[in-house]
This record gives sequence, C-alpha cells and structure tokens, in this order.
Amino acid sequence: MKTTSQQRRAYQGPVIFSIGFRPFFFAAGLWAAVAMLVWVLYLATGLELPSRMSGVDWHLHELVFGYTSAVIAGFLLTAVPNWTGRMPVMGWPVAALAGLWLAGRVAMLFSLYLPPLVAPIIDLSFIVVLALIIAREIIAGKNWRNLKVLIILALIGFANGIFHYEAYTTAGYDGYGIRVGVALIIMLIMVVGGRIIPSFTRNWLMRQPTGRLPAPMGNFDKATMVLSGIALLLWAVFPEAAATRPMAALAGVLNLIRLGRWAGDRTFKEPLLAILHIGFFFIPYGFLTIAAGDILPGWSRASQIPHAWTAGAIGLVTLAMLTRTSLGHSGRPLAATKTVTAIYALVLLGVLTRIAGEFLPDVEPLLHAAATFWIFGFGLFAVAFIPIFFRPRVQKVPNLR
Repeated sequence: MKTTSQQRRAYQGPVIFSIGFRPFFFAAGLWAAVAMLVWVLYLATGLELPSRMSGVDWHLHELVFGYTSAVIAGFLLTAVPNWTGRMPVMGWPVAALAGLWLAGRVAMLFSLYLPPLVAPIIDLSFIVVLALIIAREIIAGKNWRNLKVLIILALIGFANGIFHYEAYTTAGYDGYGIRVGVALIIMLIMVVGGRIIPSFTRNWLMRQPTGRLPAPMGNFDKATMVLSGIALLLWAVFPEAAATRPMAALAGVLNLIRLGRWAGDRTFKEPLLAILHIGFFFIPYGFLTIAAGDILPGWSRASQIPHAWTAGAIGLVTLAMLTRTSLGHSGRPLAATKTVTAIYALVLLGVLTRIAGEFLPDVEPLLHAAATFWIFGFGLFAVAFIPIFFRPRVQKVPNLR
C-alpha cells in the first residue's frame, strides 16, 4: 500500500486541484477584486445589477458569504489531512466543489434571469457539500474532536439562508442574516487567531534578539472570548438592546488588552506577522465603533455593519492567512517579499480609506479610492501567486556542504 506522500506524488491531475488551498485561495483573491470592481462600476454608472438582490445586498453577500466561504473551504481542505492523517481530497472532487462555488457566484450575479429559488439553492448548497466532504474525512480518520467544525459551517450556512430570505423579502443589509454571519466570522477569527497569532509570533521572536514574548493562552483570553461572544450575540440579534453598546465597549477594551499581550510591536520587521496583528486590531476597533454609535458624530452609520470588521478584520486576517498558508504549503520561505508587502499595504490603505469615509461628509471619492486600493491589492495577490497555485510544490535542494 502506498504511503500518503507516495499517493500525493502519484497524482497526475492539474496542479491547481492537487490540494484545497490552491483553487479556493486563488478564487477568493480573484473574487475579492472582481466583486469590488463590479460594485464600483455599479455605483459609478448607476446601472442596475442583473441580480434579484439590491446592489448593496449583493455587495455585502458576495464579500462576506461568497469570499469567506472560499477562504474557509481552502483552509479546511488543507488542514483536515493534518488532523486526520489521511491524504488530502484532490482531483475531481476539489474541481467539482470549486465549480459549485463558482456557479454560486455566477448565479447570484445573474439571478434576475433565473427562477427565484435557483440562485439561493446553488449558493447554499456549497456549504452543505463542503460540510459533507469534511465530515467524511473527519469520520474516516476518527478525528472526532474536530467534528465541531461542522457546527461552524452549519451556523454560517444558516446565516446565509437568513440573508437570502431577508434580501428577497425586505432588505438584507440591515437584517439578522448579515449580522449573524459577520458575528460568526469575527468569533472564528478571535478563536483561531487567538491561537495562531501568538504562536507564530513566539516562534519568530525566539529567533530574534531577547525581548518580550507573547503571553500564553490563559483565563484572561478565555474570559475575553466569552464576553466577546455575548457582545456579538447581542449585536447580531438585539442591536438596539440597552446592554448591547456597554457589552461592545467592554469587549473592545478586553480585546485591545489581549492584542497588546501578543508582542505585536516587535513584529514590524516581518510583514507576514505584523499584518496578522494589524488585522486583529480591527476587531476591538469594531466593538468600540458599535459602542460609540449613539455618542460620537458619524459613528451611528459606521456601527450598523462595521467596515472595521468586514474589510479590516475579515479582509486583512484572511489575506494574511491566504499568503502565509500558500507560501508554506508550496515549500517557499515564510517571509514577506516586496510583492507580498505591497499586497498588504494596498489592502490596508483600502481599509483605512473606507473607514475614513464613514466619518467624513464627502464620501464618494473616498469610496472609490478605497475600492481601488482593495482591487489592486487582491488583484496583485491573485496574479503574483499564480506560480504557487498552478505549479508543483518547490522541492528544497539539500545542502551538500
């Protein structure tokens, strides 16, 4: 019987479908740029999108549920083999799943020309099929403790379903679906990021001159996540409740303290690490935006669906993981090149410009500038990483000296 590594080497299909991160990270980066370009053209020309959703609903759906579902698929299909010890899903199942995701994007954009339920069914079926594939792998590998990931997929699928219903009956942009979806993804970043960011930072800092190291996971982190979860639940389900803004303020302060314990100030020589800390910063900032919504001028609009969360935390942290995972799993050094640094800088500029647009009176030029930075950043990622996605893993040459 062939070993897992032998089976991987025996794979003769297209490289892009040899492991999950390749097609889905490429698709996520490309779609982040294309969907934003479509949105800007819609705003600039005033033309109606050929979608049954309103323009703003389509924009929110595609950059929260569409983009993020590709990121999650690429991450899980790449991580599950490490959990189970089984060879990764590869070949036609990955191609078919990627095709289903793409069909969802096309159907959502052109849903006006389809029967009412076709686009939602295609879009929602992606998470269902992904969950079935992940469940099969986890069960076959008897990796029972990671079955909880299916709960996360189910909840995100449920939030997506609510959004579809609200978008087709009233409006999705101020409904429960989008808030629940964003809250789930932010909570996921807090849990996963709370483990990998200090871990990656510690590993890198151990090779640097002596200095402060990230604090280990402890009761403070657990308490912060519990209270943050309550704050997110209140914001998602009871946004106008009296307790929502005070809980958001508390969660914001606690997450700022938590982030400060990770020694991020020592990582700016390595953008591959620094961007994780910068991206995570927008989580407490988003909480504080919600808390100040009724107090500071301009913050009420910003607190509805904070771009600090959607563009800042979700956009930057997922971009950081797209680049880091792609470099590591393709055999390349875990260090930011000038191109990778430029990608981070462009998207960060887009985030900062978009957030500024929530508080300044003449918003349209800032919206266009923010979108331009975002498009060039994710577009550069998709193009620059083509060799990683479409070519075999780099084989390290042994040092014979």
